[in-house]
Amino acid sequence: MSASPTVGAFAIVPSNDLNAALPFWERLGFSRTGGDDQYIIMAGWGCEVHLTQAGTGPWRVPAEHNPFGVFIRTPDVDAIAARVDDLIIRPGGILRHREWGIYEVGIAGPDGLLVRVGWPSRLMEGGGKQ
Repeated sequence: MSASPTVGAFAIVPSNDLNAALPFWERLGFSRTGGDDQYIIMAGWGCEVHLTQAGTGPWRVPAEHNPFGVFIRTPDVDAIAARVDDLIIRPGGILRHREWGIYEVGIAGPDGLLVRVGWPSRLMEGGGKQ
């Protein structure tokens, strides 16, 4: 029996090499829940990320600058950061409370994708996970 679908908005992330992107998302703690060889649905940390093969059209990720990014909102920021410590963008991406009120970290993903993981600082300081 499968779980009920979650209400929400989910990122569709183009990848130049879909198969090469899978290990990154699995390392973050996501697992494949559906899709095919051109479109893969990954779930983890209470959210989904949909990966699509970029191809040669307008979804192709430029080598010099990836305009796409994903923000994962979860109180488990520290746990995810520990899984990918070598991929944390430094010095600016270190795990910390940001001036905009989010405890977050920046991670370098496949094809230069920026992945940020965070949770409201006020909830972290008020008894949340730190």
